[in-house]
Amino acid sequence: MKEWRTTRPLLHDNSEPAVGARGVTSRLMVNLFPAESSRQPRDERRSDLSSTKNLLRPRQITMDRVFLKRQGSWLVEFERSLGCGMKRTLKTVWLSSLVLLLLPGFLGAQELVGDWQGTLVFGKVNLRTILKVSAGPDKKLTAEFYSIDQTTDPLPVESISQEGKTVKFTLPMIHGSFVGTLSADSNSIDGTWTQGGSNPLKFERATKSSAWVIDPSKHTVQFVTVEPGVKLEVLDWGGTGRPMVLLTGLGNNAHIFDGFAEKLTSKYHVYGITRRGYGASDTPPVSGDAYSANRLGNDVIAVIDKLGLEKPVLVGHSIAGEELSSIGSRFPGRVAGLVYLDAGYPYALYDATHGDYGLDGIALREKMTELSNAQSPSAIRAIIADMLKTELPQYEKDLVARQKEMEGMPDMANQPAPDKKDRRQISAEAIITGEQKYTDIKCPVLAIFADPHDMGGPPMDEKQKAAAAAHDVEFTESQAKAWERMVPSAKVIRIPNANHYVFKSNEAEVLRDVQDWVDGLK
Repeated sequence: MKEWRTTRPLLHDNSEPAVGARGVTSRLMVNLFPAESSRQPRDERRSDLSSTKNLLRPRQITMDRVFLKRQGSWLVEFERSLGCGMKRTLKTVWLSSLVLLLLPGFLGAQELVGDWQGTLVFGKVNLRTILKVSAGPDKKLTAEFYSIDQTTDPLPVESISQEGKTVKFTLPMIHGSFVGTLSADSNSIDGTWTQGGSNPLKFERATKSSAWVIDPSKHTVQFVTVEPGVKLEVLDWGGTGRPMVLLTGLGNNAHIFDGFAEKLTSKYHVYGITRRGYGASDTPPVSGDAYSANRLGNDVIAVIDKLGLEKPVLVGHSIAGEELSSIGSRFPGRVAGLVYLDAGYPYALYDATHGDYGLDGIALREKMTELSNAQSPSAIRAIIADMLKTELPQYEKDLVARQKEMEGMPDMANQPAPDKKDRRQISAEAIITGEQKYTDIKCPVLAIFADPHDMGGPPMDEKQKAAAAAHDVEFTESQAKAWERMVPSAKVIRIPNANHYVFKSNEAEVLRDVQDWVDGLK
């Protein structure tokens, strides 16, 4: 999914459509699921349905009633000249025909039922999508949408309809919609996918021989208990050599690495973990630190222990940077090294010289809570003094930077409010709220940045486009330099004009960089 992220949260990573890095407001997001965030590139971490309308209008209903009455009278007259057997047969034929005429969308339902597949193209990234359409006894259409190069999980289609040859469906969860025209032979639907920006998308009817497999990757699946009542999905692609564990961006599950992981198995034994709250993994209630960065880091350590892995290399995309840094700060001896795939943003390494709108906002809220809970005047005075000296001046700088960033952003149409009952949305908000500031990474690091990013998103005029590109370069480059300055042992690689899903847009380059670096580890 392509996701245009604004700086506050897609779906994406999703996606992540859709749908990681924070602070970059103009970026092409390949994310057909809940956005990792609405901030750029910080928002690359986020991820970033009405009922079908009756196609009969009142006037049509009235005309059909008149038609029924007239036909009924005609049948009575005609029956008088026929024998009883013939009368029963003709009446059955007429009634059956009339029932079909009175079923709105009957023929449309039959035309659309089945599996459809088409490819979305976002710059260097191709995303295969599948639309599975079915009809109930009442002929009402329902559907599920898959972005199979990102996840094996279906996205619910809230509404799907056909009026004449026009086909429409919507996915409010990822702010996505499609409008297309059904071909004369009913074997293709040519139209436009809209999610922030617009992209052509043509669906072809899938056959037994042409149908794409939703999960073709050669892996085994197991579930590992990381704390009482919480099991995580762990994929094992096999391979020989040093263990390597892949961690996903927000909104994705471990299947996002299908294909990429298989290309690593010639040199490493490759695993992938689906984070709590997503995919087939459990979703514990949001309470306390259930989704904090350190809690998520502890989950990874628990999987490493249960699998008996000896000093694996951890490779993380987007928001997974916080899990890498949590482990690199607290348990550096447990891993051989950390690889950040466009994941080295403030949630992974906090640079106090620049601050961060999201992380500093979390710190300010925590300080405000502390102030509201204080009882004694001396405690209140101390907290206020501390806020005036530290949190408030820093947040003022963040707000000024944020305002400047928004000046280059195009206005976007209001989107439906996210479903507060959707577990992916709940998990995403909890994970973002649980971000922490990491400043001391104590193990070998490879940080790969899309710098600058492959720009995309809503239509922009030249001034807006230039402002967005300038902000992307400023933010991403400042973060890359922060790694070089704050973690001197880190190797920083910049891949120009790559997508946030850099392991998809520039797969060969990323594979080469990762393998060269890992092979050099002790």
